[in-house]
Amino acid sequence: MTNLEDWHERLRITSRWIEVDGTPTVPVTGEVHFSRVPRDRWEETLRLLVSSGLTSVSTYVFWGHHEPVKGEVSFEGDLDVAAFLDVADRVGIDVILRIGPWCHGEVRNGGHPDWVVAEHGDRARTDDAGYLSSVAGWYARIAEQVARFCGPTGRIVGIQLENELYDQPDHIATLKRLARAAGMSAPLWTATGWGGALLPPHEVFPLYSGYADGFWAGQGSRWDDSFRDHFRFSHQWDDPGVGGDFREDGLEVVVREVDPEFPPSTCELGGGMATAYHRRPIARGADIAAIANVKIGNGSAWQGFYMYAGGINPRDHAQESHATGYPNDLPRFDYGFQAAFGATGRPGPSLAPLREHNAFLASFGPWLADTFSTLPADAPVAVHDLDTLRWAVRGDGRSGVVFVNTHQPHEPLHPVPDVQFRLALDDGEIIVPDRPIDVPTGVIARWPVRLEVADVRIEWATASLVAVAAGDLPTLVLRAHDGIIPRIALAAGATGVVDGTAVDLDVPIDLVPGSLLEVDGALRVLVMDEDAIERLWFVDGDLLSSDAPLWREGEDLVARSASAPSLERWTGLTFEPVALQTASSPGITAVAVEQRREGSPPRTRYGSFMGRSSAPDDAQIAEVAALFRLDLPGDAEELMAGDRVELEIEWEGDVAQLRADDELIADKFWDGLSWCVDITRIDPDAELTLHVAPISVESAVDLDATAAARVAAAGQLCAVRRVRRVVTARWTAAG
Repeated sequence: MTNLEDWHERLRITSRWIEVDGTPTVPVTGEVHFSRVPRDRWEETLRLLVSSGLTSVSTYVFWGHHEPVKGEVSFEGDLDVAAFLDVADRVGIDVILRIGPWCHGEVRNGGHPDWVVAEHGDRARTDDAGYLSSVAGWYARIAEQVARFCGPTGRIVGIQLENELYDQPDHIATLKRLARAAGMSAPLWTATGWGGALLPPHEVFPLYSGYADGFWAGQGSRWDDSFRDHFRFSHQWDDPGVGGDFREDGLEVVVREVDPEFPPSTCELGGGMATAYHRRPIARGADIAAIANVKIGNGSAWQGFYMYAGGINPRDHAQESHATGYPNDLPRFDYGFQAAFGATGRPGPSLAPLREHNAFLASFGPWLADTFSTLPADAPVAVHDLDTLRWAVRGDGRSGVVFVNTHQPHEPLHPVPDVQFRLALDDGEIIVPDRPIDVPTGVIARWPVRLEVADVRIEWATASLVAVAAGDLPTLVLRAHDGIIPRIALAAGATGVVDGTAVDLDVPIDLVPGSLLEVDGALRVLVMDEDAIERLWFVDGDLLSSDAPLWREGEDLVARSASAPSLERWTGLTFEPVALQTASSPGITAVAVEQRREGSPPRTRYGSFMGRSSAPDDAQIAEVAALFRLDLPGDAEELMAGDRVELEIEWEGDVAQLRADDELIADKFWDGLSWCVDITRIDPDAELTLHVAPISVESAVDLDATAAARVAAAGQLCAVRRVRRVVTARWTAAG
C-alpha cells in the first residue's frame, strides 16, 4: 500500500507514520457529506476546513442518494461528486472517499437504496454473486465520476470500503478488488477497525473512533464506559461501543489489538453528535478537545473528525428511522451534528478547540510523528477513577510533550494537588515543573519538555503548546490554563526580555497571559489566555485573531458575518487591526411570531421500537402541536450573491417542524440548544409556520441534564421564545 500498490507522489504510509511530501506528519481529516451541503456552499466550506487546519476532507458517496430508483442514477446538482472533487482540487485539500456500498452515516438503509434491500435482503454485505453484481455496477458509476481524481497526483488519497463490518474480511477484500477493477485507486485503502472487526490482512488500513457520548445508546442508559474510556490515556484503540446498536443482543465484542503493520489512527473522533429522538446528548467543545488531546497523547498518527461540517438530508425520509428497521429515529432533514460548522455553516462549539488542536499538529506534527507514546507506571487508570491524574508522554528520548487531561463530561474528574512529573530522558532524569502545582478540574494540556523551537530549547513549561507563527522572528504561542500559573524554564545560558524588560532566565520565570518573551533574539513566546486562544486562526502562516470564521481566496482574506468582524493580524510584536469591507447589507432583524394554536398535552410515547421511543409522525404532531406563524421582514430583494439567510430559533418542546406553504422543509428534536435553518433558497413569499409538539416530564426521552432540568422545573414546555432573521455576508480584506 502506497509503495508497491497505488503509488502516490505526495503520500506514503509506514508502520509508524504517514509521510507527506517526504516528511513524517500527523494529518487531520474532517467529515463533510457533499450531498448534504448545498453546492453553492462547497467551496466556502472546504476553504474553512483548510483555514481551520485540516489537511483532508472525508465524504460518503451514499448510494441511496444517487440511485433511489434502480437504473435512475443522478450525479446532478448537489449530488455532483465530480464537481465537489474539482472544488477540493482548486482549494487544495485532499479527499478520503468513503464509497460503501453500505455506509451508515444515519441514512436510510445505511445507504443502500430500497431496491437493493428488496432484491438482496440478508445476502447484502456478503460475497453473494447477485449482490456483488449490483455493487460492481454502482462502483462503475462512481468510477465514471471520480477516476480522473485518482492516480499518482490525484486528490483522492484514501478510499474507505464498507463501514462497521465486523466479520466479513473476505467481503472487504472483494470490494477492494471490485473498486480497483472499476477504475478507482488510492494510496490508502481503509476500513473501520472498531468493534473487534476482522479485516483482511495487508489489504486495508484499520482506522478507529472515539466519541464523548452517543445517540445510539439504549433508552434510559447511563453514560456508558465505552464513552468514559476515551477520556483516559491508554494504548487500546478498539472501541466496542460505536455501532453497538446494530449488533445482536448479547453478542460480546472481542476487543482486538492494533495491527502492528499500521500506525494507530482514527477516522471518527466525535466532532459533535447527532440527536436521536429517544436520546439527545450535547457535545460541548471541551469534550471534543479532551478526546482529541488524549488520542494524540496515546500515539495517534492521523486524526479524523466526524462530523466537521454538518448538513441537511437532500430529500424527505432519507434518514435512519424505526420505519426502516433501525434502532434510532433521526430527524428527517437535520444533520447538523453539533459539528465544528453546523448545518447552515455557522461555527459550532467544537470549532475553536479543534482549530487549536489542528494548529498544534501543523506546527509540531513532523516532530511528533517520530515519537513514541509512554504511559506512567500507574496508568492506565480505571474509567471510574476520578482521582488519579491522567497523563502520558510522547517523546523521542531527547525531548517530549506531557499530555494531561482532567476533563470529562457528566462525571467531572477531580483536581489533583502537588503535581510534578519525573521523566527519564536519554541524558538523564528531569522533574517538571520545579515546584509542585495543583492541577484543577478541566485542564486539557500539552506541556513541552526539552523541546527545541527555532534553535531555542525550552526545558519545560506549564502552558500548552499551540503553534509557531512565522515572522521576522518566529512566535511560539502558548496557552495559559485557568488556575495554573504559566511558568517556563529555558536552557542554561539563555537571555531574555519580557515586554521590553530584561529578565534572568537562569531560573524558571512566571509569565502572565498577554506577555511576550523574547529569547536569545531568536524566538518570541506569546502567552495567551483561553478566551484569546479561542479567537485565533492560523491561515497560510499568518496568526490572526477573529470573532468571525475566515479563509483565504487568492490574496484576499474573507470572513462571514452579520456585522463588521473584529479581525487583527499578529505583526510579531502585537496584534494590529485589519479592515474588512462588504458591498452587502447584512444584519439581524427580529421576526414577528404569531401563535395561532395552543399545544395539547403530549403522549408519554408515540410508539416504540427495540425498547426506544419513536418520533411522532405528521398526524401525531398535528394532534398535539402548537402552531406559530412567522412574519419575515420584507427585504429579501436586498440580498446579493454570497449572502446567506438563516432563521435563528429559540424554542422549547419535543419536536419542531418548519413548513413553507405547509411543505416540511426542516425539523428538529429539542435538546436545549438554539436551532438555525438556512432559508436562502426558500421563496421569500412563502408562508412559514412552526409546528411545535410539547414535551413534558412524562415524555419518554433522554435529555442532557441541563435540558431535563428545564422540563422538570416547568412540568411541560411548548414555546417559541425568539426568532431572528440573520443575513450574513462575505467581508474581504487585502492580503
